Amino acid sequence: MIFLFVPYILLFLLLDLSSFCFTDLLYTLSSLPRDLNFLEHTSDIGWKEYHRAKPLIIDPGLYSLQKADVFWVSEKRSVPSAYKLFTGSAWMMLTHQFIEYSIWGWDNLPRTVLMYYANFLSSPEGYFHTVICNAPEFRNTTVNHDLHFISWDNPPKQHPHFLTLEDYSRMISSNAPFARKFGRDDPVLDKIDKELLGRDPDGFVPSAWQDTLKMNTSDDPQYTIKDVNELKPGPGAERVKALITGLISVDGFKDKHCI
Repeated sequence: MIFLFVPYILLFLLLDLSSFCFTDLLYTLSSLPRDLNFLEHTSDIGWKEYHRAKPLIIDPGLYSLQKADVFWVSEKRSVPSAYKLFTGSAWMMLTHQFIEYSIWGWDNLPRTVLMYYANFLSSPEGYFHTVICNAPEFRNTTVNHDLHFISWDNPPKQHPHFLTLEDYSRMISSNAPFARKFGRDDPVLDKIDKELLGRDPDGFVPSAWQDTLKMNTSDDPQYTIKDVNELKPGPGAERVKALITGLISVDGFKDKHCI
C-alpha cells in the first residue's frame, strides 16, 4: 500500500512489487473531484459464487508454523442476503474518507463484510468492492477502473502476462498511470525510465520538488528538496488526465455506480 499525498488530499494505493508507476498522477488529481474511488468492480461474480463465496476453507497458516496450502471442508455456506457481493481488481486507489470508514465502520458494515471475507480466497478482489457498493454514502463515488495497464491471459483473466518491449506502445496508448506486471530487470523498465520518466540509473525521477542535480566528490547524485508540494506536469499528465476525464465524463456516469 502506498500513501499518495496532494495538498488537502490523501489517497491510498494498493499496488504490488511488480507494478510500475507513471508520474504526473499527482498533478492530474489536484484538479479533479477529491471524493473519487477508483476500483474496477461488478456485481456479476459469476463462477466465484460457487468456487470462492460458498466453499468453506481452513488456512493452516493461521495456527501452524509450517507453510501449507488451504484446504476445503465439505460444508457450504449461503451467499449473504444482508448485502450484495461485488468483485473486481485487487489494485485500486481509495480516498482517505473511505479508508477511515472501512477502519471505524460506524454502521458495522465493514466489519460484517470483513468476517465474511476472512473465509474467502483472494479476498482483495472483493472486500473493498463489496463494502463501498453497499455503503450509501460512498457507492456513488466509485469509478469503475483500476488505473492499471495489464495484459491478461484470455480466458480466464486470472494471471497477467509479464510486460515486455512488445507491450510498450499499447501501454502508452492506454493512458494508465500504472502498469503491471514486469519481470525483474526486463529491458522495458529501462525504456520507461529513460523515455517516460527521464530517470537516470539509480536516480530519482526529475520533478519540481527537487533542486538542480549536484555531484559530490564520489560522483554520486545529490538532490536538494525545494518544496514537496510543488507540482510540475510532464507529458504524461495529459495522458492521465485524458483517461480520468473520459471516465467521469461518459454519458450516464452518475447512473453507472456499483452495477
